[in-house]
Amino acid sequence: MTPPTETAVPLPPPTAQMPIVGVRPAWRDTFASLRVPNFRLFTIGHIVATTAIGMQRITQDWLVLQLSGSVAAVGITVALQFAPMLFFGLYGGVLADRYPKRVLLMITQSIAAVLAVVLSVLALTGSVQVWHIYLIAFILGLVTVVDTPARQSFVTELVGPARLPNAISVNSAVYQLGQLIGPAVGGIMITAIGSGWSFAVNAVACAGVVLTLSLMNVAALMPAPVVARAKGQLVEGLRYTVRKSAILWTIVMLAFVSVFALNMPVLLAAYASDVFDIGAGGYGLLNSLVAAGALAGAIASTRRGGVDLRIVLGAAAALGALQALTGVMPTLALFGALLIAGGVASLLFITAANSLVQLSSNTAIRGRVMSVYVLVLLGGQAVGGPVMGWLVERAGPHIGMIVSGGVPLLAAAAIGLVLLRQRRVRARAAAA
Repeated sequence: MTPPTETAVPLPPPTAQMPIVGVRPAWRDTFASLRVPNFRLFTIGHIVATTAIGMQRITQDWLVLQLSGSVAAVGITVALQFAPMLFFGLYGGVLADRYPKRVLLMITQSIAAVLAVVLSVLALTGSVQVWHIYLIAFILGLVTVVDTPARQSFVTELVGPARLPNAISVNSAVYQLGQLIGPAVGGIMITAIGSGWSFAVNAVACAGVVLTLSLMNVAALMPAPVVARAKGQLVEGLRYTVRKSAILWTIVMLAFVSVFALNMPVLLAAYASDVFDIGAGGYGLLNSLVAAGALAGAIASTRRGGVDLRIVLGAAAALGALQALTGVMPTLALFGALLIAGGVASLLFITAANSLVQLSSNTAIRGRVMSVYVLVLLGGQAVGGPVMGWLVERAGPHIGMIVSGGVPLLAAAAIGLVLLRQRRVRARAAAA
């Protein structure tokens, strides 16, 4: 694909801070952005895509556990899925700003379908080995480098500025909901039809996403300004992120959450196999409970009138507290109840963070800003996967779950204190 040769569009200055409190939408406008036909198609494809990727990840994680008998090996698989974001994530944002996002998404989903077919054939023929899964997990991670920032920033082109806040909330909710539903469905399908056919279903789902993208009315899109190839575009995205306080502190909080709290496949695999002895079906059930909470959180996030750093930090603190408490629950019933509550808090945090970052950045650089966001979100899980896997094997699932929630809780409190001190310093300076 040849990059555009147009003159680069000068980057606008940072946008103003988002309002702390917005107007809560009427119930009839809870999903107002879905009135846009292209966004409806995109949302259908988006939920299928994110669910399919979640299915594939959880199926390959469980398959690795079966083949190796090691939770640490599952952590390595998680790391390989997300490691490409650490090394190439910022460049994915540059591509999202430089090329047509719809075309990029069609390419990435086609590649994901091929990878799913390869895994299906390997599993169904009984020739799959752990290194096969490692390799395909890494390649799928490379696909995600381009797919995720393009998918996140494509929303603006679909709905325009008037419906953008609602669309971001719906899109963020759908993304996280798919990531949470996918593992639940994957766990059930492992038991019902086996890993090989689960991968085959994922391939069909990815092909369906390509179909929904091809059916869009291209004339109705509102493309962002073209950013031509130029030196320093990666650095420009980082500088923009650092100089916007709302974006910077949101991403710092996201780093703690993604490294410690968002590695549930590793934690729940250990609980299903070592604590409650409920197998793959129970593994799917545990993920289904998280998904049920996420569904409630998704609906709640569309009703939110506004978002600021206080909401982001509050949601992160709630997630951390709930996840830490989950680690001390003595029975499966209590454990499951807190998984539901944690699912709500997880989605509320992620949608608040995503909305604040997107609405605090300009369209000409949004792809690069979102690549920083996605790098931290997914790259943090690449770091956290093996760390949490090692911790679970050394200290046990209970300690692992407590740490996974306790660290984000302490981080939210520390960031809150820093921001409060900064505010007091500014107030004293203004009064002097």
